[in-house]
Amino acid sequence: MGSQDIPNGSNHSDLPQPWIETPLIPSVPLSKIAGCNIFLKLENLQPSGSFKSRGIGNMMLLAAASAPPSSKIHFYCSSEGNAGLACATTASTLKLPATIVLPTKASPVVIDKLNALGAEIVKAGTNWPEADSHLRNVCLKRHENDPEVVPIYVPPFNHPDIWTGAATLVDEIVEQLPGIEKSSPHDVILEDEETVNGAGKKHQKQPIIDAIVCNVGGGGLLNGVMEGLERRKVPLVGHDGRPTRVLALETIGADSLNASVKRAEHVTLPGITSIAASLGATRVSDQTWEWAEKYALGKEGQEKKLISATVTDGEAAMACVKFADDARMLIEVSCGATLATVYNGDLRRYLGDGLSEEEWRRKNVVLVVCGGNNTNLATLERYRGVYGGAFDK
Repeated sequence: MGSQDIPNGSNHSDLPQPWIETPLIPSVPLSKIAGCNIFLKLENLQPSGSFKSRGIGNMMLLAAASAPPSSKIHFYCSSEGNAGLACATTASTLKLPATIVLPTKASPVVIDKLNALGAEIVKAGTNWPEADSHLRNVCLKRHENDPEVVPIYVPPFNHPDIWTGAATLVDEIVEQLPGIEKSSPHDVILEDEETVNGAGKKHQKQPIIDAIVCNVGGGGLLNGVMEGLERRKVPLVGHDGRPTRVLALETIGADSLNASVKRAEHVTLPGITSIAASLGATRVSDQTWEWAEKYALGKEGQEKKLISATVTDGEAAMACVKFADDARMLIEVSCGATLATVYNGDLRRYLGDGLSEEEWRRKNVVLVVCGGNNTNLATLERYRGVYGGAFDK
């Protein structure tokens, strides 16, 4: 696919938004298992099949809008799957070409989807860092002698515009949660801003959100969630009046953030041994580590509202199987890491330790169902056979 012109005079408003507002729904089955109010933010319904439509879509939209008139734009992205699909989906929406560089072991499911989107596929390296190196050192140099072409590098997670795009997820949660108060599996408690934040004139109600749970690969989603919470003029709080907490999950073997938090330094894993390819960043972004230093380690006396935790591959895989039964949706194993905390009981251990049954029952917890691209029924059946006893204790 060759590079194409972006129309003369195009600006941000001329270009279609490549992500959608996704539903936030209460989950009766997961609420019963967890013992508190569980809400699912269904990012698996994004056009690309994952939350990355927000961040990568925003970054590409801004890049295209700021390019000189009649520029021949060509997007390039290296990926294990979801980032590449978000790039290809956004490029298709913008009617611009994209090249996706995948590791040689890339999933056939992902490759088929990229082909359907019309993206050029290049395979290089055995993992994402090697694929990314090939993109930077080979693919981006294709146009060195063609000044009319504007090659745009689309990183999978490490860009401020990506984080800002992902932060829109928090804005939506705040707007959506009050609207489903009556359909909550338990009692959703809403408060006026003046009740939560002291004196002052009455403001619009905002929800009590005790925690948001998401997974971590390179940190794009976590950075967005933290930014979305941090930029609010009136901070979100839980039932105890403390700031909304964030529980960040990784699978063991792809746990670069957790390893960093444990060692209190920004570390790089020697490699990825987890089956959760979408979480396969050996080192989280610098911004992710800054959030962790501030809110997981309590740097400079900050309250510890970020919790880093891990689950096993087996737990993440079997969470996908159980979620298919409970929610009738297919998700991939990286997303299963988030949901595993409900099925293995860790959610209460991390967020409700020391609480009475009544106190825990009132908690409102949002789980980010981040995506379901790299999966199918055959994959879930294989997980059931290999990891069937993951939650046995």
